[in-house]
Formats: sequence, structure tokens, C-alpha cells
Amino acid sequence: MLKIVKITLPKEFHQKANASALAQAIRVYTDRSHLGLAKVKTRSEVNKTTKKLYKQKGTGGARHGSKSAHIFVGGGVAHGPKGIKRVLKLTDSLRKKALGLALSSKAKDEKVLVVSGFSTVKKTKEISDFLGKIKEKRFLIALNSENIDRAKFVRNIKNVRVVNYRDLNAYNVLFGGTLVLDSDIFEVKKEKKEKAK
Repeated sequence: MLKIVKITLPKEFHQKANASALAQAIRVYTDRSHLGLAKVKTRSEVNKTTKKLYKQKGTGGARHGSKSAHIFVGGGVAHGPKGIKRVLKLTDSLRKKALGLALSSKAKDEKVLVVSGFSTVKKTKEISDFLGKIKEKRFLIALNSENIDRAKFVRNIKNVRVVNYRDLNAYNVLFGGTLVLDSDIFEVKKEKKEKAK
């Protein structure tokens, strides 16, 4: 059975605001969503003859070379897109920092819920009914790796997306609506800390 639990969120949910770092990360994520495949043909690529239109002098007209020049209909494009995309990258430290800032922003706006019981879910209706009680429009559910198979019960629910907690990024968190966290995520973190000691 799904239920909201109250826990003290870890330090990554309590970072000081840094709009510049967060904006930089979002810029990279949005840029990656565009494939950048647009390409036009230059005058050397269009299927036109390279023969000179008419003689250079004596016609009274402008001097022209071939019909493939960009000023003619059907000619090549002068300064169009070339289909080469510059891929923007985030450093690991900035990526982690941006994620922490996004999580902190959600926590500050009280848009973070920690929910237990995902491991026992066996029907879509269970999750649908639970989310229906929460007065929000969109949800991003972050599951522990061991419970990620429960994502199949969410596929048909409108405005709900599921990700593995370790695959969360700043863009998903900021624009995914209310963040619903699997409580098992924090149990695993506790176990790792205890083993480290």
C-alpha cells in the first residue's frame, strides 16, 4: 500500500540557490533535445549545370557565372545550416550541482513527496488512485533501482513520468511537476553509509 512518509531529506535537498549554474545546465539539456539535422545544398551541391549563362561582356546584363548561384531560383543557398551540431557538455561537478539545486528548489516549494510501498504495487489502479488524492497536475516518480520494474504500472497514467533515481537530472526535476521519491532510495543510502563506517 502506498503512503506518504515524513523523513529528513539529505543535504543535496538543502543547497543555496544559484540561478546561474542551474540556467547553464538547463541550456545544455534543452540544446541536446534538438537534433540539429537541418541542412541545405550549396551552389556546388545543387543539380544545375555549371555552364556560364551568357558571355561576360556586351549583353548589358549583370555578370553571372552558372545558374547554381544563390540569387537564382533553384540555386544553392548561401549561408544556410550545414547539419553540423555543436554538442554542449556539462562537467560532472556542474551536473551534480545543478541536480542538487533543482532538488532544493522543489523541496523549498514543497513539491517533494517521499512515498513508501512501491515494492508491493501490483496494479496501475493503486498508483492512479494514490496520485488522484494529491492535488497536482503532473508527477515525476523516481524509483529505487530494485523497484524500477514497477514503471510498467505507470505507463498509461496521464502526466506521470517514471525514472530511475540515479538517472535524475536537473531538467527532469525542474519541469517534471511534483517529485515523488521512493522511500527505498533513502534506505539504500543509509545501508551504504553504515557499511562505509
